[in-house]
Amino acid sequence: MSTDVAPEVKVGDVAPDFTMKDQDQNDVKLSDFKGKKNVVLAFYPLDWSPVCTGENKCLTDDFPSFESANAEVFGVSTDSFFSHKAWAEALDLKHRLLADMDRKVSKAYGLYFEPLNCSKRATVIVDKNGKVAYAKVQEIKTARDDKDILEALKKLG
Repeated sequence: MSTDVAPEVKVGDVAPDFTMKDQDQNDVKLSDFKGKKNVVLAFYPLDWSPVCTGENKCLTDDFPSFESANAEVFGVSTDSFFSHKAWAEALDLKHRLLADMDRKVSKAYGLYFEPLNCSKRATVIVDKNGKVAYAKVQEIKTARDDKDILEALKKLG
């Protein structure tokens, strides 16, 4: 198996398709949303860490805004679905968390962070055509801003 990491995804790229398990062990396939909804992939390093906790609480607080923007929001990290389930229940999260335990998706999107063997903190919006419409990678300790993400979604309509 190759451990190669692809270049970071950028706007205009075709988003690499994937199937990952959510916290309830249901398969989530990116291409199932094609033609239906924009998909927000909120990559984050680790469940239970302070910045990630604050960020995911914000995503839940803003959940109605994402819904009205016809967007499906997923938190993506390399933690297990068991960890995701406990964390989602502890925080009462409304969005689903996807388990990239084999790091394949983080690597396919060029968002693998080798020093911590996890994903970088990044947001990728995949539009209804399956293309990357927004991509922003942040410092690992800097929380993302939902306003930026919602603004980008408004432009997609």
